[in-house]
Amino acid sequence: MAVLEQYSWIIGLITIALCASSFGNGANDVANAYANSVAAQTMTMPQVGILAMFTEFFGAVALGSRVTGTIKNNVIDLGRFQASPSVLILAMGCVEMASASFLLVATKLGFPVSTTQTVIGALVGAGIAANSQISWGWKKGSVSQIAASWVVAPCTAAAISAALFGTLKFAVLERKNSFEKAMRAIPFYLAFTASMLALFITVEAPGAPSLEDLGAVTAVGIVLGVFVGVLALSYIFFVPYAHRRLVMEDPRIRARHMILGPLLRKENPPIFWPAKGDEIVVDHYATAEPTADNTASAKIQPSGADLEKANPAGTDNSSSNGADDLERGQQQQADTARVQRYKRKPEPEERFLGPTAHLPMYKPQRLWSYATYWFLQGVTRDCVTHAASELEAVHGRAHRYDNRVEHLWTYAQIPSAMMMSIAHGSNDVANAVGPWVAAYQTYQTGLVSEDTDTPIWILIVAGFLLGFGFWCMGHHIVSAMGNRLTQLSPTRGFSMELGAAITVLMASRLALPISTTQTLMGAVCGVGLMNMDAGAVNWRQIGKIALGWILTLPYAGLLSGLMFAMALNTPHFT
Repeated sequence: MAVLEQYSWIIGLITIALCASSFGNGANDVANAYANSVAAQTMTMPQVGILAMFTEFFGAVALGSRVTGTIKNNVIDLGRFQASPSVLILAMGCVEMASASFLLVATKLGFPVSTTQTVIGALVGAGIAANSQISWGWKKGSVSQIAASWVVAPCTAAAISAALFGTLKFAVLERKNSFEKAMRAIPFYLAFTASMLALFITVEAPGAPSLEDLGAVTAVGIVLGVFVGVLALSYIFFVPYAHRRLVMEDPRIRARHMILGPLLRKENPPIFWPAKGDEIVVDHYATAEPTADNTASAKIQPSGADLEKANPAGTDNSSSNGADDLERGQQQQADTARVQRYKRKPEPEERFLGPTAHLPMYKPQRLWSYATYWFLQGVTRDCVTHAASELEAVHGRAHRYDNRVEHLWTYAQIPSAMMMSIAHGSNDVANAVGPWVAAYQTYQTGLVSEDTDTPIWILIVAGFLLGFGFWCMGHHIVSAMGNRLTQLSPTRGFSMELGAAITVLMASRLALPISTTQTLMGAVCGVGLMNMDAGAVNWRQIGKIALGWILTLPYAGLLSGLMFAMALNTPHFT
């Protein structure tokens, strides 16, 4: 039985606020992790919605408890509440309610904010209202150190992501015969991504030793073991699949046929459930500016085959931008694979509600259409295309590469996006769970203590709600991010997500709650600048997002502080 059982109703309200905060956190921040994959057409919104459920849950439950302690213990001085433990319960309740309210409103407006800044601002606001000492000084877990990480983390992510993309750009994308070089390089990139994911999961698992305790030999053994294993699997299964689909241009082949491995090299492989249609790859650059027929194909560099047809021998067309780009190595291999153009789909209102709009509300078909709409509207919206002229100019400055090469990196981008999502689950679950843990612990024991274990069941609840929040409302942020920041493609998205994931997981290991939103912004800027043209990044959009970051902390703090001050001064809490 809880010592402070008379405050069970407050715990009930805080738990509801926790659910709302986790939901809003997922709707806002999980969208950041997968926006690049959707914008690059590596995955669709339904695919991302399902995948996010698993990756966020795994990151929160398996890796999330360590950061939770920093959020609830180090920002404000809990000693101020030793004489009145019930006041701490009230303060943490106001923190949860303020952060949940702010996140849900910001997400509905399509505004990507930092959930880390939101909860820390709410903690500071409640701490000031309670006359509690705020940890402003430079020490582990203090506000100043956390604030510094908001600058250091984006810069670190920018550097790592730029290095990853720069290596890929100069070693593969802008070399002669880029597709051939890509076929040789992709197994190593898949193996590298898998080895990094394995290492971080190993050191982040509950009760796992630190890197120092693990030892250099063991750490290197894990990395090399996974690297060699995935490399071997890539050569056995992935390379024959890629050769069959992209070199032999077999339109029947899809990812599910990868398990056939060496059999795909046969003249007539035993293909099960062959795909329909004649498309080989998606045009990853043809989604920026929708045309009159709802396809987005403007300003796409012509493929080598098209150039050959348009410029027969003896024809002088040296001024052709496509030919110049071909000579510079920006689209080296002839992009001969048949390309699937992106077609805009009807919005959920038209798709689900339109066909039954003429029926009375009591008809089962009408009720079913509403149920389908509310369940699927979040993952069936078009979050890829846009019609903004300024974005067309930004995208026009970005280099565009062979779609076959880009297609190869979709298989590397998916693991990197998963890694980013797992990193988010491990780092940002603390934003929702931390205040609740402090309140629940005090409710159970009647004591204010900094040392406690986060209950696994609350991590399970929060982990599920992170994914569900994205499923329902993540489209607001995916639409605001993605191609609105810079031209995206699988090679760029892979570099951004992997660089940001490495940064976030490093911070989680150091128990430093950084903002995944800001980390991804840094990664986007780093990769965008690798076009060697500052105009290839939409600085106006980034400036708007940065302004929101500046306003988040005071707004969340003011909301939390006012709620706590009013509640504390009611007759019920004298």
